[in-house]
This record gives sequence, structure tokens and C-alpha cells, in this order.
Amino acid sequence: MAGQVTERPAMASAPEYQGALGSLSVNASLPEVLARGVQELRAAEEAGDLREAARCGLAVAEACRRLGRIDEADRAWKASYRAARSAGHEGAMAWALWSGGTLARQRGALRLAYRLLGLAAEAGERGGDIVVRGYSLAGLAETGRIQGDYEAVGRLHEQLLAEARRRGEARHTVWALEGIAQMHRNTGSYDKALALFEEAAETASRAEDRRGWAWALRGIADVVSVRDGDVERALSLLSRAEEACREIRLASALAYNHKMRGNVLYRAGRYAQARELYATALEEFREMEEPRGTALSRLGLVKADARLGRDAAHTAAELTELRTTLDRIGLRHARDMVDKAAAELGVGPLPDRTGEGPGEAGPVLPAVGAEALRKVDVEGLR
Repeated sequence: MAGQVTERPAMASAPEYQGALGSLSVNASLPEVLARGVQELRAAEEAGDLREAARCGLAVAEACRRLGRIDEADRAWKASYRAARSAGHEGAMAWALWSGGTLARQRGALRLAYRLLGLAAEAGERGGDIVVRGYSLAGLAETGRIQGDYEAVGRLHEQLLAEARRRGEARHTVWALEGIAQMHRNTGSYDKALALFEEAAETASRAEDRRGWAWALRGIADVVSVRDGDVERALSLLSRAEEACREIRLASALAYNHKMRGNVLYRAGRYAQARELYATALEEFREMEEPRGTALSRLGLVKADARLGRDAAHTAAELTELRTTLDRIGLRHARDMVDKAAAELGVGPLPDRTGEGPGEAGPVLPAVGAEALRKVDVEGLR
């Protein structure tokens, strides 16, 4: 069972910090990582060490991505890939492609994310780097999960969890537990979701993985809010998670924390306070050009405004626009959330601009995503 605890995992590590940056902790503040990365990258370039330049460029790309500095992250992963290719190093090429694919998912370019992560997994296999291959397969699984295709990626999450436990990889154990928990939460299995989020939090805490711990606390807060109506416990958990996000400067995680705080307040009927949090999250997501978070924050704002007296016509128009946006990105689970919001607020069914009724969308995964997932071989991690 996914909720069972096996042997204690090793301390969390950050394999994306390599070469001269290999000593950095998984909990190193991102501005520190960026400053060190830029310094070491310049030194590697001056020395003509292409492989080291690729490694340092990867850290720069990841720090920029997590800080929400999207354009810089895009330039950095591409430069890392060019250096790795010039050095003829498949493993370093795979890491750069993984970073690019993760950035693409964050930006809502899901087809590109599938393509880059699939290429990363293949390069990792050719280069004999099972760590980057595992990270790339996890990236493919997460991309499918946020689209809402749990049937396509549920078993893959379970397989990756088993491999992470077998190898004692704390970060991947936490990631897989949280992904499985989120799928249970979204399908209404709150008890299973809570047990898995709590296990993820405990595992992350023992492994000193502050990032994974913060995400797990957010998940716990969500479940205790929606299942138990325990507003104060949920807000307390989110405050603790926010401290970790600010400590490491996790821009995206902090924005999602604020959006979740808005969700908790909305469920409690505290609509004006919820609106403030949704507005804060919306500004944060827009600043980092993250369309998924932007759309979900807008959905919260529309719902809060409707509860505060906005007329039904405006509410319906905004929800219709949001559903179109989510369709364009490919987030079918979030699209269904819009239809549910319309029903909750009494403004549904929404006008259909896609030729498909509520919940009747076509295949969730684009062809490139279905093909990338079809090629997944978790046995290759052994």
C-alpha cells in the first residue's frame, strides 16, 4: 500500500546542484544558489570547462525558475544544454532538458514539457544517469497529473514511489506521496489523502527537506479544511509552511500557499478575506508568468466576488473565459472546477465555446504526452 512506511530514507539531497555546487544543501536559499551558480559558471567558462559550465548553468536555471525569474531560467537551461552537447556529455544534456521541461510545465506549455522531459529521460538512459532519468519520468507523471489524467499516471506514481523507497531517495519519496495524495484528494478520498500527506510531511521532516515539507503541510491544510472544516488548524499549517517558503525563497510554492489560504477562508464563508488572498496570489503568479496558478487564483477571485454581491452576468462571463483559458492550457481537472463553480454560484451551465459540454472534453493528454508516457520504463531505474 502507498501509505506504508518502509525503512528510513536518507537525508534529502539536491542532485541538480552539481560540480562545484555539489555541496549545496537542498534547503539552501535560492538567492544563495543563484549567486554561487553565476560565480562558478563564469569561472568554468573562463577555464573552458564545458561540462562544469553545463553543471553550474543547471543550478542557475533551477534557481531562476524557482524564484519566478522565467526568462533568465529559459536562457540558462538552454545555455547549459549547449555546453553539455559541446562537451558530448549525455547526462548533463539530460539534466538541462529536464530543467527546460520543468520550466515548460510551470509556464503552461504542456506539450513542450512532455517533449523535453521525454527527451531528458532518453538522454539519461543513454548516459547511464538513473537519477536524471527518474526525475524526468517523475516530471512526465506530474505533467499528466496536473492535467487531471489520473488513469494514465496513477500507476506510474506508485511505481516511482516504490523505486524511490527502494533507493532511499527521500525527495522522490515525498514527491510521489504528495502526488498520490493529491489524486486521492481530488477524487474525494480524503482519509487516504490525509494519511499520505501526513506521511510525506513526516518523511520530509526526517530527511530535512524543507521544500517537500512545506508542500505536504499545504496538502494537509487543504484536506482538514475541506473534510473537517477545521479552519484554524488549516491556517496554522499554512503559516508554518509559509515560513519555510520564505526561508528558501520558494516563489511558486509561496503563491500556491496564499491561494490555498484563500481557499480555506472561502470555505469558511470569510469571503472578503479570501478575496484579498486570491488577489495576492494572482499578482504573484502573474509576476512569475505561471498560467495555471494565475487561472486558479482568478477562479477564486470570481467566486469570492460573486459571494460578495457581483452580478450573475459578470460572474458567468468570467467563468466562461476562464474555462476557455484552462482548455487552451490543457488543464481538464481545473476546467471541471470551473463548471462546478458555475453550478455552486447558480450561473451554470456555462455557454459552450468548445463544442463539448461540461466534463465531456476529448483526450486529456496531447499526442506527444501519450507517446512519452507510453515509452516509460520504470525498470530502467534499477
